[in-house]
Amino acid sequence: MEIEILNFIHNNLSNPILDAVLVFFTMIVEHGELWLVIGGAMLITKKYRRVGACVLIAVALSFVCSELLLKNIVCRPRPFLENPDINLIISPPSGFSFPSSHSTVSFAAATVILYFDKRLIGISCLIFACLTAFSRLYLYVHYPTDVLAGVILGMIFGAAVILGYRFFIHRTKNKLNS
Repeated sequence: MEIEILNFIHNNLSNPILDAVLVFFTMIVEHGELWLVIGGAMLITKKYRRVGACVLIAVALSFVCSELLLKNIVCRPRPFLENPDINLIISPPSGFSFPSSHSTVSFAAATVILYFDKRLIGISCLIFACLTAFSRLYLYVHYPTDVLAGVILGMIFGAAVILGYRFFIHRTKNKLNS
């Protein structure tokens, strides 16, 4: 069923414009660069310092758990290996498929940013994360369940960082008031 979904996307949506746009979205998040730059930029501004710290923690946590742990536990081959007739428009990624680390990292960062900023910045980051996740299907490098798991895990990691932040702030305020 999952290969059929990927084939549908490949056969019905592929075009030069989407190729360029979705390659861009996948490449800019290749190793979490975009989210590291956003988190780092926020970290150096006083107004967004706490958000930046939370973004960087969420990116690191989600990357370690998805890329270094889960992929090596599950060991799921990538879909282009199952369907070798597909001509990839990017270099074949190495490593395993489950979960999509692009999706995990993007949704972890976007969840944190959206929590702190529900306006244009937060919504833009969420849209960017969605496009990044879709790009992994479009480019035939992840199965739909890889991406779905990445989205869910990213939201969980983002929420965990937010809860940790709130706990830390609450605890710090209680100590100051004691």
